[in-house]
Amino acid sequence: MKRTSLAALITLATAHAVSAEGAAPASATAAPFLVSKSVELLTGDTWRDDGKLYRLYGVQSCLRGTIALDANGKELDCGNVSLAHLAALFSTAAVTCQPIALALDNATFVVCGAKLGGNTIDLGTALIAAGYAFAATDAKRNAVSGNYLVAEVNAKMKADGLWAMKFQHPIGLLLKRPKEQDR
Repeated sequence: MKRTSLAALITLATAHAVSAEGAAPASATAAPFLVSKSVELLTGDTWRDDGKLYRLYGVQSCLRGTIALDANGKELDCGNVSLAHLAALFSTAAVTCQPIALALDNATFVVCGAKLGGNTIDLGTALIAAGYAFAATDAKRNAVSGNYLVAEVNAKMKADGLWAMKFQHPIGLLLKRPKEQDR
């Protein structure tokens, strides 16, 4: 995987932050922070750390409570599968995040890098490329991040992660929900 600087990812993500997900820009003075090892994971893209709510920008995890069927027909909670892979990355790597915007629910959108084997990888790309998360879209189904969409298409073509199972894509489910039920 190509090594990308966190600063470059932040620049790319910030360029789309306000229009793509209806978010307000975060303070220009918001400093990068190291994610603590005591985070409370809520979903495969959202967590609480020290009382603050964070969400990976441009990433959509599988929804908790929805079903994924593995090759043997075993039912799994699709959202818990996504969450387990975020937990694995948080537990095995030092993760540094840069706040970029505030979501409508006051979660802070972040772009994060994980230090693995001497390389820094984009956390969103890692989750999506492995097939355990998806490229977030706006209400018109346009990808928030083109890079994440490419990672999702590649994972789907290779049947990696959840793509090896039967599941309901979270974007379709979220776009069907009334606005008051979203997150």
